[in-house]
Amino acid sequence: MQRLELTWIGKGQEPEVEPRILLHDPSKDYGAPDSENMLIHGDNLLALKALEQQYAGQVKCIYIDPPYNTGYAFEHYDDNLEHSQWLSLIRPRLELLWKLLSEDGSLWISIDDDEQAYMKVLCDELFGRQKFIASIIWQKRTSPDMRAVISDGHDYILVYAKDRDKFKETRNLIPLTAEQATNYKNPDNDPRGVWVSTDFTAQGWRPNQMYTITTPSGKELSPPEGRCWRHLEDIYKALLEDGRLWFGADGSGVPRKKVYLSESAGIAPWTWWTNKEVGHNQEAKKENNALFGSANAFDTPKPERLIQHILHIASNEGDLVLDSFLGSGTTCAVAHKMGRKYIGIEMGEHAYTHCKKRLDMVISGEDKGGISKAVNWQSGGGYRFYELAPTLINKDEFGEYVINPDYSPEMLAGAVALHEGFTYEPDRELFWKQSHGSEKSYLFVTTRHINTAFLEMISGGMQEDEFLVIACCSFDKGIEKQNPHIMVKKIPQMLLERCEFDKNDYSFNIIHPPVYDDEEESDNES
Repeated sequence: MQRLELTWIGKGQEPEVEPRILLHDPSKDYGAPDSENMLIHGDNLLALKALEQQYAGQVKCIYIDPPYNTGYAFEHYDDNLEHSQWLSLIRPRLELLWKLLSEDGSLWISIDDDEQAYMKVLCDELFGRQKFIASIIWQKRTSPDMRAVISDGHDYILVYAKDRDKFKETRNLIPLTAEQATNYKNPDNDPRGVWVSTDFTAQGWRPNQMYTITTPSGKELSPPEGRCWRHLEDIYKALLEDGRLWFGADGSGVPRKKVYLSESAGIAPWTWWTNKEVGHNQEAKKENNALFGSANAFDTPKPERLIQHILHIASNEGDLVLDSFLGSGTTCAVAHKMGRKYIGIEMGEHAYTHCKKRLDMVISGEDKGGISKAVNWQSGGGYRFYELAPTLINKDEFGEYVINPDYSPEMLAGAVALHEGFTYEPDRELFWKQSHGSEKSYLFVTTRHINTAFLEMISGGMQEDEFLVIACCSFDKGIEKQNPHIMVKKIPQMLLERCEFDKNDYSFNIIHPPVYDDEEESDNES
């Protein structure tokens, strides 16, 4: 049976993502050294792939503000892409982001009219239409653009959740504004304070909710036609006795249920977000100018109040937030001020000039703008800075593919471990326990040739319930069948296809094992 899907030139032809590792650069860290927060400089597709193994199912809230493909030339983004190119760029990133999302997590995508429809259909295809929560309208302007045919006064924020029911259970309500609180009154001097009333009737006809109510004035009331009372009669009597019903000033009106301001947990989020409530473009630009100066301000920032609104709904203190199109660093700055953990990814030079600089100012307390006053932000915390490792494969002067000489043995071992689903964590005593996977499962990466003598040497140190995968350049024919607890395989072709290892010494042995005399002569498995 065919399904509805979006097609475009190049769909499904995206190359497999090379597994890169993240290189921690302590010299660029800032603040608390034990922080779990991460700022990553590098291509977000490769960085997301690097995060996949450790953070799959761990991120509570993902917010992204990808290039909108508006056709304008931005300083910080190449935003003039064909629709097909844009979709091919976005699709694999969405797939990885979805894997990182927790079961009660949600994905929030800022988008405008140019690509909103395409993005919606693409997300429906990737995640399933049942995962769609809402299409939020954000009023981004304060007045029309008189140069436009029809001025665009809003952007969209598409919201998807891994599990709708779990998201509803964990998402937060919106606190009442001061203006909304003025709607609460206390005409009967109720000791519980000011209140508003809600309808005590419900649509439909239910026999056990069709009782007669006698008002304080003595008037008898039945439910209006086509409706019934909202609660069963015993609940009605309990509410009446507790003084939680309002029958109007004369005591003869249809009952309404009181909702007290003191007991209000807030209101449910809805899809209409005004600039008065969550900020607008001009507010965002003023925040950016205050941080970086007008000459260095980011082109398309979002106001901190907008991100605050999203993070409030979708996360709580201590939850992990991720933004893979970090831009000027707004998401991480707001997450930091709100006590969330975060991962931010940005590939451009402004990872340093904007993102890092902004977070440094938040941590030091220099940033007094945005939501700082509203959340009483002072200073503190920290983050760790990571660079995306360079490509593993380079061409040498002869045009042959070789391992990047910038890769250390540990970096290559870590890259192979990432590709194979293991965690690179060398044992201090046994060189072959280089990476671990599931319980009692290990990976050993080496560029040496594996023969029988070497295999027997390793197996002699293994426990009966341990399993080992050896990834190497070559091995004796048939050796992969000698021990059921040891799997010998070549380093994945995606990583090392046509690489000439004899040009450099890449020994990955943490502790070098003895060399056996018969290692020189062997048949290589190709």
